[in-house]
Amino acid sequence: MPKITLIAANGEATEIDAALGRTLMELAVEIGISGIVGECGGSAMCATCHVYVESSRMDALSAMRPEENAMLDSTISERRPNSRLSCQIKVTNELDGALFYLPEHQV
Repeated sequence: MPKITLIAANGEATEIDAALGRTLMELAVEIGISGIVGECGGSAMCATCHVYVESSRMDALSAMRPEENAMLDSTISERRPNSRLSCQIKVTNELDGALFYLPEHQV
């Protein structure tokens, strides 16, 4: 089971055992990570699960769909080149040890 670390805007790190095939948003909401809201339940329609992906891990993610790209233009925190919606990030073995940074605000 891959281990993934979520780092809050205040620097607090939470390491999670991430089940393969689940989304990062599902896992974060399930364990109560306060920096991930996930209002739309994972359908890429709200941008409240915005994360910044460790740059060296961007290639390990699936390609961004047009819906996600459009929603990232609506994030309350700055969109960056490594911005993704955590509801669109499926856990794979390639993400073992990856770091995901939470923006200061989601809503």
